[in-house]
Amino acid sequence: MKPLVLALPLLSLTPLALADSSQSQGKGWLADSRWQLLNRSVFDQRDYRHGGRNSGARNAYKPRAERNGKAEEWAYGVMGTFNSGFTQGLVGVGVDAHAYLGMQLDSGGGRAGKARLLGLDNQGHPKRDYSRGGAALKLRASNTVLSYGEQRVKTPVFSSSDSRLLPETATGLFLTSQELDTLKLVAGHFNESTDRNASSHDQGFVVNYSNARQGKQFDLAGAVWNPSATLSASLYTSRYQDSWNQHYFASTLSHALDARRSLSLDLNLYRTTDTGKALSGRIDNTTWSLVSRYAEGPHAFSLGWQQVDGNTPFDYVTRGAIFLGNAVQMSDFNAPNEKSWQARYDLNMAGYGLPGLSLTALYVRGFAIDGTHLDPRGGYAYLGYGKDGRHWERDLEARYVVQDGKAKGVAFSLRHNVHRGNTAQAELDGDQIRLAVEWPLAGGW
Repeated sequence: MKPLVLALPLLSLTPLALADSSQSQGKGWLADSRWQLLNRSVFDQRDYRHGGRNSGARNAYKPRAERNGKAEEWAYGVMGTFNSGFTQGLVGVGVDAHAYLGMQLDSGGGRAGKARLLGLDNQGHPKRDYSRGGAALKLRASNTVLSYGEQRVKTPVFSSSDSRLLPETATGLFLTSQELDTLKLVAGHFNESTDRNASSHDQGFVVNYSNARQGKQFDLAGAVWNPSATLSASLYTSRYQDSWNQHYFASTLSHALDARRSLSLDLNLYRTTDTGKALSGRIDNTTWSLVSRYAEGPHAFSLGWQQVDGNTPFDYVTRGAIFLGNAVQMSDFNAPNEKSWQARYDLNMAGYGLPGLSLTALYVRGFAIDGTHLDPRGGYAYLGYGKDGRHWERDLEARYVVQDGKAKGVAFSLRHNVHRGNTAQAELDGDQIRLAVEWPLAGGW
């Protein structure tokens, strides 16, 4: 936990004000309860080029002759969540519960597996439907909440992704404390995470790149400091049992030049080293990104740089625990020794009389990949990295959110993504089209 100690001197730069007690101001278990029903439909088509095949790990059951260059899944999901308030008193008791259902609208055994919208059977064919549910018991004293059970978690080192049809969940203990207005402390202990298209809860952890034997526990602790609306910093430390220790530092600084113009800088840095039995092999990896953003009225321009210093790819547990600037739609740009740059343009069409509509264009180019010094007995040797790997990705997105009326809150997004690279990097050449529609319903008592 030594990285947390480094954050303590920062606290002397700002007065420490006690936060009002959420527990003493609570209205009770039922009065503070909230529910939400989210309907989501996603169509994901990926056309692989230059010999690329739809051969993701979960599609490995299909004979090679039955795999093809196109992955295509269309599915509908329903996500119901209930978040209770807390009983009144010195220590409040509450519960959070969820139930998820995914249904196939269209796909097939030769096309399913890579997009991870649908669950697959042992022959690699998509299931007609799949579901899962869970709950977490929570206790609150003042502004400190302890949850135990199956839940969604959001931290830079362990984070439940919601980028497909259904979200990830994790099982374990999670503590959040905000007794000071400007400082939030978190800690967690988990024994499994459940992938986005899974229906079972006993598959261990979702690890993105290593194919080695899994560790059985994941622990984390962190601090998030927000002294003002223009400055924030966070520091985390984590341990994936018998695999790696991973530390994280981030800082965001923003500055308003005038009423229409602003500048911001976003730094993210991970430091990963092997630990214990080193199940994934030797790891000595420092990966960081820095993104600058200039906004003027409805326009925003971003430039970013990302760099991997180490002979393994940057790896992470759970699908969402990668807070790097160049981790985009089809590639994370996280290969051994990789350097990459980003150029991005965002346009908010509200400035042109179309509120709710936003457009994004993004380009990332990676180069200098060198995986020739990987541990040959480690969990990354199978990826086949070479020397002088290069690739690029172009992402286009249009998103519209209905602003009023009976359909208020309904969101539509359309993405077109293209990835190309040489054989010394591990990503497939592909074109992707993704259409998603979301309709949230929410309420309370």
